Amino acid sequence: MCGILGWIDYGKSVSDSLFNQALNHLAKRGPDYQAIYRHQRTCLGHARLSIIDLSAAANQPIFDKTGRYAIIFNGEIFNYQELRHKLTQFSIQLQTNSDTEILLYLFIQYGESCLSFLNGFFAFAIYDHQTQDLFIARDRFGIKPLKYFQDESYFAFSSEMKALLALPLPRLLNIDAVNLYFQYSYLPPGVSMLQGFKQLLPGECLWIRNGQVQVNRWYELPRPSLSNSKETISYQEAQHKLLNLLEDAVQKRLIADVPVGVFLSGGIDSSIVTALAARNQKKLSTFSISFDNPLYDERKYALAVAKKYQTEHTLFEVQTEDLFSCVSDVLDYLDEPFADSSALNFFILARQTRQKVVAALSGDGADEVFAGYTKHVGLLKAGQNSLVNNILRFSQPILRKLPANRNSSLGRILYQITKYAEGLPLPAAERYLAWCRIAAQQEVTQILQPKFQSLNSNAAILKTKITDNQDFNDILAADVQLVLAGDMLVKADLMSMANSLEVRVPFLDYRVVEFAFSLPANYKIQGTQRKRILQDTFRDLLPPELYNRPKQGFEVPLRDWFLGPYRTTIEKNILNKNIIESQGIFQYPAIMRLWNNILLGKNTKEDCTLWAFIVFQHWYHRYISQP
Repeated sequence: MCGILGWIDYGKSVSDSLFNQALNHLAKRGPDYQAIYRHQRTCLGHARLSIIDLSAAANQPIFDKTGRYAIIFNGEIFNYQELRHKLTQFSIQLQTNSDTEILLYLFIQYGESCLSFLNGFFAFAIYDHQTQDLFIARDRFGIKPLKYFQDESYFAFSSEMKALLALPLPRLLNIDAVNLYFQYSYLPPGVSMLQGFKQLLPGECLWIRNGQVQVNRWYELPRPSLSNSKETISYQEAQHKLLNLLEDAVQKRLIADVPVGVFLSGGIDSSIVTALAARNQKKLSTFSISFDNPLYDERKYALAVAKKYQTEHTLFEVQTEDLFSCVSDVLDYLDEPFADSSALNFFILARQTRQKVVAALSGDGADEVFAGYTKHVGLLKAGQNSLVNNILRFSQPILRKLPANRNSSLGRILYQITKYAEGLPLPAAERYLAWCRIAAQQEVTQILQPKFQSLNSNAAILKTKITDNQDFNDILAADVQLVLAGDMLVKADLMSMANSLEVRVPFLDYRVVEFAFSLPANYKIQGTQRKRILQDTFRDLLPPELYNRPKQGFEVPLRDWFLGPYRTTIEKNILNKNIIESQGIFQYPAIMRLWNNILLGKNTKEDCTLWAFIVFQHWYHRYISQP
């Protein structure tokens, strides 16, 4: 796992010292070795976190024997040993035991088509000295990031925006992005908070030839048509195949020349990964965090799994003060606004885990691929002509008066019912987006100045077609495209890299994902049962107490924190009237109403919106208002 940085000069060059300074911003992604390489108009930089082949020979950039090609690579290729065998037909004598060198020679032999051979996650760039062409590619599902900027004077790219912002690039606010960010609490894939900055989307690659940029889509998630997705494989056969695929995916992701552990939250997904990893690695290290608030605490489930598989389990007990103490580190690491508050939990877990291992497996991706969210049950039932739906459609005025929140068990139930009722009258695509959002567009416009209220259609960010009669797999494909790529994987990458920890995701082995999407939707969700095939396949491997329990997200008790140790900071600094009004972005009275509603204990939507505001303000004053 590493960080990469590149610059192509079309009239505006950067010095080695400035480029090195920019590369230093990726030091946490790659603390073990840094180097830059310059050839004519092109400059490449790499910051290495050593995982496979720890020798100096595997430091990057790596060159082929002729010196024609150079590669900088962020990621891991988990089938690299198989691919090494594939290269033997070309009589290539490799100089390292790294997956990077294998990737380089695969590209030399197969060009862009080499991408289809790769099982792993990656963002890499390969430079051809002879033609001065540059090739960049990103993995299928967007596990590893790649940002870039281009104008007539230069092309720049990096693993993180912060490295690009250390270079002489313009910083102009993207008005539409502000509105979208406050709706979703993150930036949807393809959207940047700054004008002109882009990201290579999952499954895309990019060529630069003679100063011209061409973006190609090299991977699309195979989606069998509705007529072809009938039960071509029995449920029992599907369970057997899923078990084999996932076990192989986990086994491949245990390969490393450094210690590897597993995040064990106590949920079904991480417990499955732990069970499979324990079958393939002795003295498996597992890690989890716990809270003193029972609404957020899953320790007993994690401990049950750890006991069953006799893992070397480490439990980190998190207090409200711990969240407060890590806020500055988290906010300082963000180079674009990202307000999924569970990033704080992830940061603490990654920081503590890194003290014992260098890489960790996680259960990310299972909810999106196998239908694990509460909203999935809602989306399935919303299209049904039921008595409950008809009653709720006419009950919204009453429901809005109920104390719906996420601070208690009853409040959470009322919150879910209210949100469900609000989505029922909407067309399918709008309902899906409404249930993905943290705040409705009309709520966001209340806190923003008029010029930030105009917005291109939300549907423009969602290219997956969702209709009232859709196959439910279309909804899961939309989650992979929007929620997974825009939120979950961004969180995992940023918070793990902030602590120089590599996170591996077996559920996003492309073979597992493609198999899941080849199955009928009712194998994954049936009635109120979510992740049906996952639960049934691994039932014998998991403690029984993990079943028939409510799903708990990786959430943060924001309100306890806001009204506790963070209150003084909020009231004295964040709600400063002069600062807010001088920006010309927010309506100060609306921000204060937000805060007063939190003080009064109203709906916890305000908690999430205030956190989004805090994150945005920190980012803005760090990257925009400062020269």
